[in-house]
Amino acid sequence: MNHGITTAALAGFGTGLSLIVAIGAQNAFVLRQGARRQAVLPVVAICAVSDAALIALGVAGVGAFVTAWPAALTAVAVAGGAFLICYGILAARRVLRPAPGAALSASGAAVGSARGAVLTCLAMTWLNPHVYLDTVLLVGSLAADRGDLRWAFGIGAVLASLIWFSALGYGARLLTGLLARPGAWRVLDGLVAATMVTLGGLLLVRA
Repeated sequence: MNHGITTAALAGFGTGLSLIVAIGAQNAFVLRQGARRQAVLPVVAICAVSDAALIALGVAGVGAFVTAWPAALTAVAVAGGAFLICYGILAARRVLRPAPGAALSASGAAVGSARGAVLTCLAMTWLNPHVYLDTVLLVGSLAADRGDLRWAFGIGAVLASLIWFSALGYGARLLTGLLARPGAWRVLDGLVAATMVTLGGLLLVRA
């Protein structure tokens, strides 16, 4: 059982990391705040706690739903698998054809206060429709596929989020130069693409 829990947690960690490392407005904001050392703790906390709450909602909600209606597992697996594959294809496309200015930088308008940084971070996190697809539906459906080990999977995803945002925020001054290079994000997107397509294919096969 311990081995099963560890495996599920590692799978959740890998899935969570693959979902959040993709370049986006939230990551860019955390990086910039970290590079300027402005409101780093509240920004990192908001991102990590928000992800944890949404992941818990997904694991609990989707898990309870498929328990009450087992046939829903097939529907969720098909939808989640298709979404994962599409997500992976988009990541692969960014590897082959990176968008102009895709690299992150610490440039841009500075947030004037901790309150402004918190409000901006909240808006970027909770007003982004993709976060609900990623954390609630996608992580929830993958966790449900683990059955009784779904919470171990969820905890792994939560840890991935916490570690990533902490590293991005507090290690920003060290990471800024690396992440300013488009090639670094192409490598990350390549890993994301391979992981997402593999997970999506497994979900469809099991469905």
